[in-house]
Amino acid sequence: MAEDSSAIVKALERVLLRLSENPYPHVPNPQGCKKRASVAAIIRVRPAYSPVPSTNDSLVAVSQPASPPTSIEEFFSQDWVQQGDPELLFIKRAGRAGDRWSGHTALPGGKRDPEDADDLAAAVRETREEVGLDLDTVHCLHAGNLPERLVTTSWGKDVLMVLCPYIFLLTEKTSPWIQPQPTEVASVHWVSLRALLSPSLRTTEAVDISSRMAKHVGPLLHRLIRLTIGKMLFSAVRLVPTESIYASSIPGFIPTKGIDKPPTISGWAQAPFGVPSSSQSLSHQQPILLWGLTLGVLADLLDQLPPYNAVALWRYPTFTVPDLRLIVYLMTCQFRKASAESLSSGSWASQTAVDATTQATAVTASEPPSTVSEAEPLTLTKQLSFEKHSVGIGGLGVGSDPQHAVGKLLHGYYDRVNVAIAVFLAYRTSFAAGIAFWAYRLWKRRQAASL
Repeated sequence: MAEDSSAIVKALERVLLRLSENPYPHVPNPQGCKKRASVAAIIRVRPAYSPVPSTNDSLVAVSQPASPPTSIEEFFSQDWVQQGDPELLFIKRAGRAGDRWSGHTALPGGKRDPEDADDLAAAVRETREEVGLDLDTVHCLHAGNLPERLVTTSWGKDVLMVLCPYIFLLTEKTSPWIQPQPTEVASVHWVSLRALLSPSLRTTEAVDISSRMAKHVGPLLHRLIRLTIGKMLFSAVRLVPTESIYASSIPGFIPTKGIDKPPTISGWAQAPFGVPSSSQSLSHQQPILLWGLTLGVLADLLDQLPPYNAVALWRYPTFTVPDLRLIVYLMTCQFRKASAESLSSGSWASQTAVDATTQATAVTASEPPSTVSEAEPLTLTKQLSFEKHSVGIGGLGVGSDPQHAVGKLLHGYYDRVNVAIAVFLAYRTSFAAGIAFWAYRLWKRRQAASL
């Protein structure tokens, strides 16, 4: 563990220095969109274990507290930092009706208010409100930002907001107290970067992409689509927290025996919302998954850290239905092979971050942004209209080959997935028609034999 952490600490210092010296440029709001949101990627270093000396020990010298580091170099030059384990802060959002990100694992943050001086101020304010952590102190360094993204609906028709991720580095050896805001945050988790980079914790998240079609196609056709194509699988990371803080006032936090009525949040939603059921203790909750928007936001940071295997661990989105998965595999085989040949260190499988209802796409510097969504392969790629002075960000950040930062692996992938779905539906329809025709012929023969 010490060797892994040491390599990550050294690489993290280089990445944060590069990001602080070469920040990603500001992306203005596109026409028709006024909302902006900011999130905070908060990093701390957990010191290596050492026995706590007794206060009665006469040999213990009273040392004066050192002044806090004023730069990234000064922070990482400390021995306890070089021997420590870097961690990242995540929140589990509380379950709220009508909230499209309800129950998701995320970074602290939220929408920018009119009184916020800028996007950075919005990230600081939202973090203070959600987890009680003040980032505007001498014990916290602003360490640059990650690419700003356009968050759109999964159908790619409307831009919801511009998402601005910022990186902060806590410099104290002892982290400040965390206080989750119970109406917005169910729990807060510190997760080692080693866990985020571990191949053993890579998994998938199954998403019912048909759920968003119900209001467009009706309940009957919605159920038919859901039964036919199943769910879609996306790359995810199972988080193993080193420290967790729960908002103990959330409904159902204390299990009650012999409860007469169902809990406020239904059983299927308890694990995603971070609420334990009456038969579960906090230690037996389902795994906390990082995927979609937040995983996409952190992609650029993770891919710059050893063992530099983020691309190799990523998997193309596919489906749970076996025959549809096979068709998608066959029809994208050559595409995936060609994409794999172009990979290099510093590239991530997608600059498009998605969840079940939204997507966030990094803008390229050379062309208008496309709205390719991992969560919506059933619609064709659409182009958004931007002002001429819009600043592209896809190829201007970290990475040994900036051309890979615009999502080469997914560019064109969904065109083939759309075709695969059409082939699948045609084959299923033909098969069902054949079965129906065979059943009809069999029924007619039996009718004729009975006469």
